[in-house]
Amino acid sequence: MQIYKNLNGNSGIKAYEINRESIIVEFTAGGCYLYTNDSAGAAHISEMHRLAQLGKGLNTYINQNTHMAYAKDLQQD
Repeated sequence: MQIYKNLNGNSGIKAYEINRESIIVEFTAGGCYLYTNDSAGAAHISEMHRLAQLGKGLNTYINQNTHMAYAKDLQQD
């Protein structure tokens, strides 16, 4: 997992892992979720990749666009 840069200083994102057709996002309040092209849509995953690498805006984007569109709650395993 890559540590999220959090350039705004107030993100709820702790870390992320980018894969070809998915992204895993770990939140600071707990929870780790897998978002995939199938669950959230390829355009959303592409934008989540971009924002994760940028280190800014990912938490807001998830809250506004893909909040419940995860494929798997990785904390449930």
